[in-house]
Amino acid sequence: MRNFSKFMDLMKQFKRLAELYKSTLLDNVLPFWSQHSLDRQHGGYFTCLDRVGNVYDTDKFIWLQNRQVWTYAMLYNRLEKKPEWLDVARHGAEFLAKYGRDEEGNWYFALDRTGQPLVQPYNIFSDCFAAMAFSQYALASGEKSAQEIALQAYNNVLRRQHNPKGKYSKAYPGRRSLKSLAIPMILANLSLEMDWLLEDSELETILERTVQEVMQDFRDRETGLMYENVTPEGKHLDCFDGRLINPGHGIEAMWFVMDIARRRHDLDLINQAVDVVINTLEFGWDKEYQGIYYLMDAQRHPLQQLEWDQKLWWVHLETLVALLMGFNLTGRAECLEWFEQVHNYTWNHFSDSEYGEWFGYLNCRGELLLNLKGGKWKGCFHVPRALYLCWKQLEILDSPSE
Repeated sequence: MRNFSKFMDLMKQFKRLAELYKSTLLDNVLPFWSQHSLDRQHGGYFTCLDRVGNVYDTDKFIWLQNRQVWTYAMLYNRLEKKPEWLDVARHGAEFLAKYGRDEEGNWYFALDRTGQPLVQPYNIFSDCFAAMAFSQYALASGEKSAQEIALQAYNNVLRRQHNPKGKYSKAYPGRRSLKSLAIPMILANLSLEMDWLLEDSELETILERTVQEVMQDFRDRETGLMYENVTPEGKHLDCFDGRLINPGHGIEAMWFVMDIARRRHDLDLINQAVDVVINTLEFGWDKEYQGIYYLMDAQRHPLQQLEWDQKLWWVHLETLVALLMGFNLTGRAECLEWFEQVHNYTWNHFSDSEYGEWFGYLNCRGELLLNLKGGKWKGCFHVPRALYLCWKQLEILDSPSE
């Protein structure tokens, strides 16, 4: 009887949390962006928004423009076919299709308000988010041109993945070669986003390759941590970049891996990913002030990044997704224990119940650093995506027999 009572208490808790994540997404976060971010004069979105939604800078950053297209198109496709969501996605997609690329089809990093380029296409991440955005938008709108843009951007990523910065790289050729976790982790997630546009054999080949690279080259078998940079052979270098641990990236990569492993019914791979999540939290959790450090050194040496001890919104949100997914797939108690701890910190520090949306940047003590809701790096993506994914994971927990 005691176990049954505990089970019923858990069910009530899951139901309450599912409603919290759902209502915050639909009644708080999305209305903030729908109301404040659309540039009705020139197209695209304003992302530099202060606490109450006022625009404080009008430059348009391609990552965030594409991410907002993706968010609204994804919700239209997966949640409810609301015409207003498709309208918001179209508002950004039309601006990006017109101004986002250079003559060779590479996506810029930044534009001015009117769409004139400001920053060259110096990395492939703009192309990654363009492929994600236009894949979802094509699925939502049925526009053939959007499919073509998505595939062109995706093929750009595949073509440039081994030399992502090309002529814009500052590295001296042939010296201290390192590859970044960001490339295979985002390619794994991106390929899942593109699955309806890819041949099954192509998709499986890419997923297999990226999962193997992430789990074999970047995962350290001794510590169970995910390194941010390794040599092309998957070895460690004893230098700033070679010792770098990015807890948020490592944990986000693991829910990507879990999502792929779930498709394959590969419980061993799922448990490996959960192990990394737990190990990363034990290593990167601030035991004095709580929260997850932004950056860490694998040997706990001083870091070159002065912002290393900040607490960032996306790190905590991606962790919540990974922990709920891990618990759903394995039932491991430590996932639920960590979820409660991270949930409490996240909602107590980042959520703004007064003006909507979430803060992004705290100091190590959990005090607000920047009184903004969006900027050059924070836009309409991590908060709504995590709220949606956590809501859906909690619904599964609330209905275990389904």
